[in-house]
Amino acid sequence: MPKAKLQAATVGGTADDTEAAFYDALQNGDIDKLMACWADEDDIVCVHPGGPRVVGVAAIRSAFDAMFGQGRIRAWPEHVRRVDALASAVHNLVERIEVMTPDGPREAFAIATNVYHKTAQGWRMVAHHASPGTGRDMQESGSVPALLH
Repeated sequence: MPKAKLQAATVGGTADDTEAAFYDALQNGDIDKLMACWADEDDIVCVHPGGPRVVGVAAIRSAFDAMFGQGRIRAWPEHVRRVDALASAVHNLVERIEVMTPDGPREAFAIATNVYHKTAQGWRMVAHHASPGTGRDMQESGSVPALLH
């Protein structure tokens, strides 16, 4: 991503800019740029696939620091659905993730919801919730599932 766009995302910009900066920071293992995407609020929340609810700036930073200790996270947002309002935005998307296995790189998927609020510092993430997905999740469905939970 061009440096000017990343700068705009961390200073103001749009929810889309902040999302692009978040995934760029994941792919580059840059904890400072990643945390610049988050609001500086006590109640921000992050849930990684299969993981616990992590609440607060320090806890979220620690969780991503631990993940980056194992290497950068090669994840790309795809099939983004947006609900935008004046001061909030909700993005639901498929994360395509490259996972290293003994047999080489493989693709994995997660279904994620990212919530952004417009703050005095610009658009910031206040929630990231990702659940394990499958390749089937790349297909969208408008039908009502037989089982909701």
